[in-house]
Amino acid sequence: MVSPYDFTWPGGVTAHVGQLARELGHLGHQVQVLAPHSSSRQSEDGEDFIPLGRSVPLPSGGSIARVSLSWWLLPKVRDLLRQEDFDIVHLHEPLAPILPLCVLEFSNAVNVGTFHACRDHQNLYRFSHPIIKRWHQRLDGGIAVSPAAQRYVNNSFPGDYTIIPNGIDVDRFDGQAEPWPEYQDGKTNILFVGRLEKRKGLKYLLEAFSHLKLEMPDIRLLVVGPGTPDRDSYSILGGRGLEDVVLAGMVSNDDLPRYYASAHIFCSPATGAESFGYVLLEAMASGKPIVASNIEGYAGLVSHEVEALLFPPKDAEALGNALKRLIKDPDLARRMGARGRESVEKYRWVAVARQVENYYLDCQKAVNGRSRARTG
Repeated sequence: MVSPYDFTWPGGVTAHVGQLARELGHLGHQVQVLAPHSSSRQSEDGEDFIPLGRSVPLPSGGSIARVSLSWWLLPKVRDLLRQEDFDIVHLHEPLAPILPLCVLEFSNAVNVGTFHACRDHQNLYRFSHPIIKRWHQRLDGGIAVSPAAQRYVNNSFPGDYTIIPNGIDVDRFDGQAEPWPEYQDGKTNILFVGRLEKRKGLKYLLEAFSHLKLEMPDIRLLVVGPGTPDRDSYSILGGRGLEDVVLAGMVSNDDLPRYYASAHIFCSPATGAESFGYVLLEAMASGKPIVASNIEGYAGLVSHEVEALLFPPKDAEALGNALKRLIKDPDLARRMGARGRESVEKYRWVAVARQVENYYLDCQKAVNGRSRARTG
């Protein structure tokens, strides 16, 4: 497994890589994870993690990507690949700098790429296409985690991409966690989970919450995730003297399910550039009703009026109305939570890992067939 992103920082791709590696290990495979790292931090995932290159933070699609930019990795990667002689090299975001490109340069294994990203524009791939197309051609198979991710990569690098979704450890979120006792006081808890970046849309949730609080004083907002609220969010928090907003910051893997267990409603007001929506899976596994922006990556995962109420992105009024509807109709909230809990079963890691395993075998067969055709 190869990730371009710092394996010691939380994120959707790093979580996917670590959990997929662990599940493939349970299926009997020997898996190593190659990724950049921060020397001052410890990784919570992946016993067989090989750190390659220190990461630097780069702005990317409204987020911060922590990647290594060192081409000095080339000889180290070359020697490692020769030594290990992997059967499969599975690269996540295989065209991202710099580690995946170094691996593709020297890998003689069957190379599989998983594309996670979805952006509102094609600038990244359009500008880099002439440079990185040679590495794209070294891929023997391509996976996209969603139709949104498939569309995004296909626009610049047309190909036959198989959709295999993200997976989730359903049992970790299925209600076994103990709620935080301080939040079990009769108030309705609305939960936000995500990095505090502009594209995650926290300011729209705060705007909606501030108006809703006047009408429904017995509500609370729990905000979980690393980072610092942006200027607009701070203005809403401070300027209006907003009460019952808990900024929990980054929490441990063990504590995260307790926040879901404490919540009555989950809300994700992301403005775009979400290819999948892993936090929605966590909410579904926890049996919570969802209020989410109607963006491509989310609409492909949940259905309006089934597992979630979807609202137009950046529309704080519509967001507030959706929250109010669930607060006033607990039966609807329970039904949505139950439907989400049913729907999430197909994303169990054991099922997703089997799909990935079968795809590896298909790619191996295709590569072996091409080799026989050339020698014949």
